[in-house]
Amino acid sequence: MSNTIYLGYYFKAKPLQPAVEILIAELGYAGFESFVETEEGVTAYIQKEEWYDTILDDIQILKSDEFEISFSSEEIEQTNWNQEWEKNFNPIIVDDKCSVRAPFHDKPDTEFDIIIEPKMSFGTGHHETTHMMIQHILKTDFEGKSVLDMGCGTGVLAILAEMKGAKPLDAIDYDNWCYLNSLENVERNNCKHITVLEGDASLLPGKHYDIVIANINRNILLNDMETYIDTLNKNGMLFLSGFYSDDIPVIKAECEKHNLVLVDTLERNNWVALKFKK
Repeated sequence: MSNTIYLGYYFKAKPLQPAVEILIAELGYAGFESFVETEEGVTAYIQKEEWYDTILDDIQILKSDEFEISFSSEEIEQTNWNQEWEKNFNPIIVDDKCSVRAPFHDKPDTEFDIIIEPKMSFGTGHHETTHMMIQHILKTDFEGKSVLDMGCGTGVLAILAEMKGAKPLDAIDYDNWCYLNSLENVERNNCKHITVLEGDASLLPGKHYDIVIANINRNILLNDMETYIDTLNKNGMLFLSGFYSDDIPVIKAECEKHNLVLVDTLERNNWVALKFKK
């Protein structure tokens, strides 16, 4: 696969909140897949192949009289991304247990310390879905469990799962950039049990896991759900995120159709992460 080209939209908003929160939610529905909050607003990224010229027409907040919002956009060259990311990326700490940081950040005092260079890949821990998936992993016993991280982005969730004792692990993403970035991050964190694969759910038949993690958009989840569930061992667990609270009924119904039971729900800013058991 060739490297994915992204478009970056730079939004300035007054007042800042709740404008940024609403913008991120509406842009997420429109297909934007990663966001960096700035002092003046938010930067949103979308794959060029997913973009169309009327993509902002349905972003209702842009038509609101309550906020003053301006924006500019540009095509993001891969070679420019490191500089942009270093300028905007701050380390995060989840539940005082797990830190996600760059190599140039100081090491914090946390039980799990993950070092990543996400470049253009999704999964720094800043986005609500990644943050909640980290929370789910922190609350779950992964010792000796076989794990699939589907749509792995930076590989951060697979890396944390190995740090918690999981093995073996597969980390899969269809995007070449994510695949290469995950390989880099897996090596950077000295992981020994993660196999990174480039592809989609067509790689899964014949594979079996104790835990499946899938932080992907709603439509892909619904399309591939049966395949994910078919890989789950008895009493296996399925962690799902990448969608909104309004989507819970349709996601839950699809899982229950395959005899899974919802056992835990996390929510942040209208995004949700669900944990199911087989």
